[in-house]
Amino acid sequence: MKHLLNVTAGVLLTVGATTALAEEPLGCVEVSVGGYKAPDYNCLSQQMGNNPEGAAAVQKNQEAMNVPVNKRPPNQLGLATPAATGTRMGNTFGTSVKPQRPAATGGGSPLIIGK
Repeated sequence: MKHLLNVTAGVLLTVGATTALAEEPLGCVEVSVGGYKAPDYNCLSQQMGNNPEGAAAVQKNQEAMNVPVNKRPPNQLGLATPAATGTRMGNTFGTSVKPQRPAATGGGSPLIIGK
């Protein structure tokens, strides 16, 4: 009977110790296979997630991503900017309503032979 009690107590102690170790990892284990290191990303993520200032950083990132429409730059809204219009118009920007185009060359289609 004493032997059974000792075995049961040993099993319970072992289970309790492994449960305690599973809850709080002491450190992350890096495995090296064929010269390449493979860190435990799950463990690293848990260590990085315990930052009390992390929630504030997430909130600031969300606010930065949700910029109101009236505060966005015009090129993100699909509007014309002076730089884009200047590129499109060429050297006639500000002097003509027709964009700069190369001079028309004589001749017809290069696909027509024997003309």
